[in-house]
Amino acid sequence: MKTVLLVLPLDWAEVWLVPFAETAPDLRIHVHERDAIAHHEIDYVFTFRPPHGLLKTFPNLKAVFSLGAGVDGVLSDPEYPRHVPLVRFVDETLSREMAQYCVLHVLMHYRMQRTFDAAQAAREWRQALLPKRPQETRIGILGLGEIGTLTAEWLRDMDFAVAGWSRTRKHVRGVESFAGAGELPAFLHRSDILICLLPLTPDTRGILNAKLFAQLPQDAFVINVARGGHLVEADLIAALDSGHLSGAALDVFHTEPLPQASPLWSHPKITVTPHIAAISEPCAAARYVAERIARFERGEKLDNVVDPARGY
Repeated sequence: MKTVLLVLPLDWAEVWLVPFAETAPDLRIHVHERDAIAHHEIDYVFTFRPPHGLLKTFPNLKAVFSLGAGVDGVLSDPEYPRHVPLVRFVDETLSREMAQYCVLHVLMHYRMQRTFDAAQAAREWRQALLPKRPQETRIGILGLGEIGTLTAEWLRDMDFAVAGWSRTRKHVRGVESFAGAGELPAFLHRSDILICLLPLTPDTRGILNAKLFAQLPQDAFVINVARGGHLVEADLIAALDSGHLSGAALDVFHTEPLPQASPLWSHPKITVTPHIAAISEPCAAARYVAERIARFERGEKLDNVVDPARGY
């Protein structure tokens, strides 16, 4: 029987014990900081943001499974044992929920819903024509991975003018592709609505900053659903206050939960949601881990393994 260690906040870990018991009865599940463990007995770890230096203490560790699609919480450990495969969680439901969130906030902005919310609060019958046709509304997606591609396809099918930027050239029907640092300025210049779906790496940390915002068109709208580390929050507020950006929808933040003193809460041009664009469903994630452990123990290769050098 193989042993899996859950390295999660204790109140989170309890949520996962029943799904693992139901979907993986042949695995022995331990909880970090609750159960007495012998480090040499740990075969696999399931985690989101483990304490730095912990993973290197398991001499027989075969693989690490991330709780979510993002793996920056694991790779931020400078002592992560790079010979151990890191597997990210890939789930169709998770991807669709992320894409739904992006489409929701694109449509909220495009259909001027916040303007009508304010009119309702003031009891004003304020009719207005849409400023542009969808074909004239240019959406730019930073990151054309699985979630970015799905988001691009859905928005394309709604007749928006969609483009994506990524490290390498992508080929998605009806979506213009920009690639590499040299093409980033042109991509930004044509993005009326910018959606960040990038992985968080040393190269992308802080990418949503004053320099980038200045290259967006006047009145551009920003959606960040990737990681809080992508955004320089003070630069966003400055760009909104100057009138260059028209608004932003944020689901991720440098500090979570978002501190009560944060100016993001009360800014009139910012919509805040509490990291709920997509949440890993415990049964699906437990099944995902159990299936891959079973395959790996049969001698099959792991899929969705992260390249530590790239960060995704």
